[in-house]
Amino acid sequence: MATKNKTVETDQSVKDFINSFVEKEQKRQDSFRLIDLMREWSGFDPKMWGSSIIGFGTYHYKYASGHEGDAPLLGFSPRKAAFSLYVIAQGNDNQKFLDKLGKYKMGKACIYFKSLDELNLSVLEKLCKSTVQYLNQREGKVGC
Repeated sequence: MATKNKTVETDQSVKDFINSFVEKEQKRQDSFRLIDLMREWSGFDPKMWGSSIIGFGTYHYKYASGHEGDAPLLGFSPRKAAFSLYVIAQGNDNQKFLDKLGKYKMGKACIYFKSLDELNLSVLEKLCKSTVQYLNQREGKVGC
């Protein structure tokens, strides 16, 4: 029996989420800056996904196991310890981007960083735009 996805788009206000969830002023400022950048780079407005992910656009995925669902093209979460950045970092081109991105740690499914000041924003832009292009080519369509 298929399990229901926990991380789905919600109607929660992104602005209200940041103002109530993010405690440190610098992280709040970085969150709003990242929203502006990802909106520009993706062409989509921010939406809440689950209780703490801010996503831009959507794509549909289906695994070989049959599990499928929708996910944001780009996303981030301003978690207490660090930001979690959700992008697709695959292939040689993206490894070149990661090598020049700045100070971060790589997780299984995301990139962790403490502050936007620690990242090369022009490289982050290329990584984000590459993600949107990759998913658009792989999935054939992306939506809002």
